[in-house]
Amino acid sequence: MTTDCWLNETLYPHWGQRFLVKRELARVQSEFQDIVIFESYAHGRVMVLDGCIQITERDEFVYQEMLAHVPLLAHGAARRVLIIGAGDGGVLRRVLQHRNVERAVMVEIDGAVIALSKEFLPAIAGDAWDDPRAEVIVGDGIDYVARAADASFDVIIVDSTDPIGVGEVLFTDAFYQSCARVLTERGLVVNQCGVPFMQADELRETSLRRKRFLPYVSAYVAAVPTYVGGFMTLGIAAKAAGIGAQDAAEIRARAATACVLGTTEYWTPEIHVGSFDLPPYIARYLPGA
Repeated sequence: MTTDCWLNETLYPHWGQRFLVKRELARVQSEFQDIVIFESYAHGRVMVLDGCIQITERDEFVYQEMLAHVPLLAHGAARRVLIIGAGDGGVLRRVLQHRNVERAVMVEIDGAVIALSKEFLPAIAGDAWDDPRAEVIVGDGIDYVARAADASFDVIIVDSTDPIGVGEVLFTDAFYQSCARVLTERGLVVNQCGVPFMQADELRETSLRRKRFLPYVSAYVAAVPTYVGGFMTLGIAAKAAGIGAQDAAEIRARAATACVLGTTEYWTPEIHVGSFDLPPYIARYLPGA
């Protein structure tokens, strides 16, 4: 259905972006949220959850590559990875590009997001859904982490909406405490912490919560065009020191031996290392700054 109407994002009350809709492909009210997928003129197909842009075919590679490759290569030897959210499958696809990953569990609370992504955004996940190392669960990520065995994952990647609505429980003390228990001795957790220019409290409060249970807390940045407001921050916390401390040569060597990345469109070893060098207006929101 061709509509040629404008869709206005509703993330911020006084500022935002809009897309000219070429064709609406799906509009579903799931048990958890309102889901819209449409074809745009400039960004390919777009998924919107509760009025907020989640992913576009045009720039999804930025967020997905940085959310997956940075923590796995910072760890260096991750075999078991837990992904919470990320129902479009893009993070799962990038995680499975790492040869050393033996098991990747993805827990997405909203099965409608998975189903609609498979139907309307198939290129984002590619063949990841059928990889024998992947276990895809439609369920509550909070409950899964609470029940998981001690030291059962090397890396936890949280790809959630902002801390409102269905995503709110993924930013709590109880969740990070469970993550710390579930992570192995050198384990780490990463999650999106918003755009600090507009959402400074998200990075500040999430970093303080992680610090209570994981001693080494940092953040890195990625420039995602459709996450308006400047750099998107990805908060990272680990049980062991050294996150973000590698140089580009070490990261390049790890990628060469551990990954089948093919051609990346945003991530490089230099971008990986440089992403931890935060502008002062962002760095000030980290503990100890």
